[in-house]
Amino acid sequence: MFRAARAAGGRFCAPGRRRLDPHAGDPRDSPGRRGAGGHRSGGARRPRGASQRVRRGLRRGGYAAGGFEIRIGTSEAALLLRPEIQIGQDAAESPDRLLILGGGRGPVAVLGVGRPALRLDAAPALGAVDSDGRSALVSGRSTDDEPVTVAAGGPPTRLQPGPGGRWSVLTAVAPGEVIRVNGREFVWPGPGDAAPGDLQVERDAGGWRVGWTGPGGARQWTWLPVAPAS
Repeated sequence: MFRAARAAGGRFCAPGRRRLDPHAGDPRDSPGRRGAGGHRSGGARRPRGASQRVRRGLRRGGYAAGGFEIRIGTSEAALLLRPEIQIGQDAAESPDRLLILGGGRGPVAVLGVGRPALRLDAAPALGAVDSDGRSALVSGRSTDDEPVTVAAGGPPTRLQPGPGGRWSVLTAVAPGEVIRVNGREFVWPGPGDAAPGDLQVERDAGGWRVGWTGPGGARQWTWLPVAPAS
C-alpha cells in the first residue's frame, strides 16, 4: 500500500491520498527504471502472501520475481509515497518515503530520516544533501570503485564507496556554500522556510529542494541536484 501527498506544482502542495498494496520489501534493494509517460519500475523482495491493490488511478504491474511498476499521469508535479507491506490482514508502514518529481521526468529517490537519500534516477556526482536544519548529510553514487574526494564545509575528504558505489559523509556545510565532489561544484541552497503540509517542492537552476515530514512529525529537507543540461 502506498499513501501519497501530492504537489500541484510550485512550492506547497495539499496532501492527497492514493493507495497501493505493493509486493515490496525495501525499495532500496534495486534501482528503478524510467519509461515514457511517467512510468516507473523497480524491484523488491516479495514477502510470502503479500497482496496488491490499486486505488484512485495509480496502476501497477507485478512480477513473480518481485518487480513492480507504478504508472502516474505526466501532469503530476510531485508525489511522496509511504510504502506499506501488507501480508493478509496485517500491514506495516515503512519509515522510508518514495519521492517522484516532475511526473516521473524529474528526480526519483527513496528518502529516510537519519540516512542519505537514495537516488533511483540518473544523478550527477552529488546525488543529494539531506538536512534537519542542524547538519547536512552529503551523498552520491560512484560509477567505479575509486575513492571519491568531497569538500563540504571543511578540508577535502577521500571516501571509499560502499556496495553499489554508494557513499555519504556528514558535513558542516552552510547554506550557500559550495560542495565539491571530484572537482565538480554544487551550491547547496540550504533548508527552506517551512510551510503547512507534508510536502514542499521548489525548483531552481541547480536542482530540486524538497521539504517533507518524516515519522513522528520531524521536518526534513532534501536537495536533489540535477545535471546542467537537465
